Amino acid sequence: MAALDERALRAVFEDTAKELLVPGAVMLLRTPQRDLTFTYGVTSLGGSTPVSPDGHVRIGSITKTWTGTVILQLVQEGKLRLADKVAQYRPDVPNGEAITIEQLLNMRSGLYNYSESYELNLALDTTPQRVWTPEELLAIAFALPPYFAPGEGFHYSNTNTVLLGLIAEQLEGKPLARIIEDRILEPLGLSGSSFPPSNTGELPSPHPQGYMYMDNLLTLSSARLPADLLAKAQAGTLLPNDVTNANPSWTWAAGQGVSTAADLATWAEALAGGRLLDAQTQRMRLDSVRPVDPADPNGAQYGLGLAKFGNLYGHTGELPGFNSFAGHDPDTKVTLVVWTNLAPAADGRDPAATIARNVLGALDARTGAPVP
Repeated sequence: MAALDERALRAVFEDTAKELLVPGAVMLLRTPQRDLTFTYGVTSLGGSTPVSPDGHVRIGSITKTWTGTVILQLVQEGKLRLADKVAQYRPDVPNGEAITIEQLLNMRSGLYNYSESYELNLALDTTPQRVWTPEELLAIAFALPPYFAPGEGFHYSNTNTVLLGLIAEQLEGKPLARIIEDRILEPLGLSGSSFPPSNTGELPSPHPQGYMYMDNLLTLSSARLPADLLAKAQAGTLLPNDVTNANPSWTWAAGQGVSTAADLATWAEALAGGRLLDAQTQRMRLDSVRPVDPADPNGAQYGLGLAKFGNLYGHTGELPGFNSFAGHDPDTKVTLVVWTNLAPAADGRDPAATIARNVLGALDARTGAPVP
């Protein structure tokens, strides 16, 4: 691999963050040669405190990789099988006699994603501090028709991962937060990470504020601001709303986690390297990743609670106010983590994922490292 061009990579990072109007962003790049950590902007709009790599942020759907790893550990321990039908554990699930544990993990169950419902998004806007239970989330999903028969398509759905969290609790006889602490965070020494209590929207200190331009209902139709409002945002006359302390319990097993840049890098390496799974289970997990759209083999790829971006295995995470990316290539030993305290961007893009894509593109051009 050629020498890293730190100046060029920093320029890509900062220019993309500026273009996306994010108040603050952090990037951590690990390679066999060296580690690079870049920061951009401030923790709060109008403030002067620069963002810190040590800041705690909501990691959204990266939490799915924690939950998915727990399920695969239970599989290798013989406590359940990927071929088990969901109805064995939850007889109330629509099509549950046909849906397998594997289809929950790889988003091919067809179950309606409660996060796309009008009911949930209205509630998120009107009662942002509401504490949601997993059963309330499933009730929304089960009342709406499945997208397709089990195994007949792909649709990303938080409902799948909430079910997996409940199944893990059922098998282990303890709360998911304790399961994740015992099986994921403590073994890897992820002291800056947590699966916080559902009854609070507070973040550990230090942390940035999290921002969002639109409300949740509007994002159901489009995450992009209307043209007139986008122009105002780009001119700096329209500012995003502070949604830092909105309660994230509506994501539960699918997105309630909190972490730091360094912990996310360590986790991405453990996730792709199989530190918490035996060799056979890890190989099965990596091999499970396949294109979301069979007609687009170079597009997004997903597997057993795991995504792939080019040659990097990992996941993205987004919920109002925070966006994150964490990925690792076990062959080249390249690890990339990005987080932003704005989500989505004014133009509808996912800020951290966009920054990561541009940085990986620069790496590819200058060093031969993988690009998604």
